[in-house]
Amino acid sequence: MQQSIEMIDANELLTRTLQFSNDGYRLVQICATRYDETFELTYSFDLNGEMKSLRFIIAHDTEIVSISNIYSYSFLYENELKDLYGIKIKLISIDYEGNLYRTSIKTPFNTPKGE
Repeated sequence: MQQSIEMIDANELLTRTLQFSNDGYRLVQICATRYDETFELTYSFDLNGEMKSLRFIIAHDTEIVSISNIYSYSFLYENELKDLYGIKIKLISIDYEGNLYRTSIKTPFNTPKGE
């Protein structure tokens, strides 16, 4: 399996995702990593065993646009990012408004270390 990760600007996400969709790629996963002042988001796509990922970094207060109008099932990944990390995502096709998961701590993966 071939894999590549490309760093992009957050405002390129919709355009690049649409390109992958038009080329026949399927969305494999969306994941986040929290750093002190930023989030690193990775969107991975696959076509015939070729995995391509788009990665970008945003500030904690940055709002990004949903890709659920391109990949309908991405609403689950995006709701997870909102619930667990507190990432601001607008225009999700099915938005659970922070209630996809029941957690004892709101946005548990967005808590600074030591708290």
